[in-house]
Amino acid sequence: MEPGTLVYDQRTRRVGEYQDRSGPHVTLRPVGGGRQWQADAAEIRVATLDERLSAGVRALNERSREGLLADPTRPPVPVPGCAACEELAVGRDRARAAFDGSAVTDANVLLRQHQRKEHGGEPAGGRRVFRYVPYTITQDASALPEYQAYCVSGEEADCGASSGPCQAPAEVEEWQRRHTQETRHLRYRRSFADYAVLERQG
Repeated sequence: MEPGTLVYDQRTRRVGEYQDRSGPHVTLRPVGGGRQWQADAAEIRVATLDERLSAGVRALNERSREGLLADPTRPPVPVPGCAACEELAVGRDRARAAFDGSAVTDANVLLRQHQRKEHGGEPAGGRRVFRYVPYTITQDASALPEYQAYCVSGEEADCGASSGPCQAPAEVEEWQRRHTQETRHLRYRRSFADYAVLERQG
């Protein structure tokens, strides 16, 4: 296993960067830096994309609380030719297509973290300057909003079941009740998506 590989320690339920191995133990470092810890080599595995995203978001939040980061308001742009940037960007595009705003945010956070570590910051080509133009933003009445729920119950991984897009909150809630009766799962992430229209003033 290459140093720097993100792995999941099943005993501590933490994601860490693989550093080295000594006999039956491996040395792991927290994502984003921190105190290393020892793990049983038989208890680690390569972290999934969701686990890597969650660990990256957690590390970035901790650094933000320490005042080490500026407010990230602009979506990062992948560095051309970088496979890691491309992987995260593809995951972000899939999340956007599924109207999963939470996963889009997670992908942006991890992409920024990767670019700071591997590329020394976001590429300058991603900077854009806009001239202020007054607009009014309204909900598009010609398109129905969508509601959706995802089951995130589970000890090591989310269940992943989804209600699919629904046109009313009551439909989502009814799906949640049925799913809970069938599985005894109790935790869900819900999302709402609508369409907006910008109308220029003046």
